[in-house]
Amino acid sequence: MRTTKSEVKRNQGLSRRELIIKAGVGGIALVAGGRGVYAADAEKVLKVGFISPRSGPLAGFGQGDGYVLDMARKSLANGLTIGGTTYKVQIIDQDTQSNPSRAGQLANNLINGDKVDLMLATSTPEVVNPVADACEAAGVPSLSTVMPWEAFYFGRGGKPGQPSPFKWSYLFSFGTAEFAKTYLSMWDSMKTNKKVGILYPNDADGNAVRANLGPLLAKGGYTIIDPGPYEDGTTDYAAQISLFKKEQCEIFNTFPIPPDFAAFWRQAAQQGYTRMVKIAQIAKTGLFPSDVEALGNLGFNLAGGAYWHKAFPYKSSLTGLSGDDLSNGYEKATSKQWEQQLGASMALLDAGFATLKASSDPASKPAVVAALAKLNTTTMVGKVDFNSGPFPNISVAPIVGCQWIKAPVGSRYKFDFVTVDHATDTNVPIQAKLNPYNA
Repeated sequence: MRTTKSEVKRNQGLSRRELIIKAGVGGIALVAGGRGVYAADAEKVLKVGFISPRSGPLAGFGQGDGYVLDMARKSLANGLTIGGTTYKVQIIDQDTQSNPSRAGQLANNLINGDKVDLMLATSTPEVVNPVADACEAAGVPSLSTVMPWEAFYFGRGGKPGQPSPFKWSYLFSFGTAEFAKTYLSMWDSMKTNKKVGILYPNDADGNAVRANLGPLLAKGGYTIIDPGPYEDGTTDYAAQISLFKKEQCEIFNTFPIPPDFAAFWRQAAQQGYTRMVKIAQIAKTGLFPSDVEALGNLGFNLAGGAYWHKAFPYKSSLTGLSGDDLSNGYEKATSKQWEQQLGASMALLDAGFATLKASSDPASKPAVVAALAKLNTTTMVGKVDFNSGPFPNISVAPIVGCQWIKAPVGSRYKFDFVTVDHATDTNVPIQAKLNPYNA
């Protein structure tokens, strides 16, 4: 069949998309540059941005995101039906490389270049806050998780007793009250002198924790020994260790980035402090197997917290996977040990797509943010409810007490992460009793 000159002329005025449709090509699935891209036909397309740290010092938080996103994309392969209309879904995921400036730049690229309908971000203020700020400025709905909510709300300008300054950015996550409740429940289960040496950095997490958690621990009957804030990247901790030894701090608590804790804890062992520690309570670091494996035998009996554990009894509303399903599938696919960010990232996707489904028009940003403000749903980490938060834009999530112990005989892994306290969510089963660090 020959094409006439008049048809050639008409085709020159058509867009590439129109030419594809005219040629009878219904849709092409592509993966390019780390993005899951779906080029559809005349069907409507929803674009969701997903930003997390998958390289750099915070890479542990993003280690499992590729697998979680694969599970989500499989569940969405046939589209998302909302109000009788089926939408194709494009999840565009980006790596911040643990750089806050890059996080903000990626958010702006997704907003202005990709025209996302909803932004999702996870893991630490260094990722979440720049993304949320970019969305506030541009009027794009954003949902985030995994950072102290105080650092998200107060750290970005929210003030007690005043209306929320945020219209577009929402967070479901733990706060210092959840840490305090869990820590006090765990620590009260063991006989100590109740003296706590704290090592909180001069960053968004550290400053929020120092201002809010310390007073709650003191109110709970513990004496707080604080050598003051230190800068991320510090390599010499002799002064702090000397103070903790002098004060005989049998409990140690810290919220550092992983490389800083590794440096501190090795120095603490060399200088004899770890021998007097009965409870080593760590957060932000020690969340993932790679963190504790890097410490060798110094990692055994470190106490931590879990914003998700495979023992959580909730299923993913998006994929239908249970905690065991997700963890076992990840281990089989990657030959790596399960880690808690798997469930948190899945919960972010659960809540994000529940928001789109609840909106009257998912292509309308005002409609999506209105649905987000009223969101009340159950995710893999449990309830997400923006109708009951301490402030608008906040839904509080639990922290469950855990400990790194020696893996059972026959395990292919060195460590096992077991639950030892469920004060913030009694639906989560307790698997073991808290052991002293220096046992």
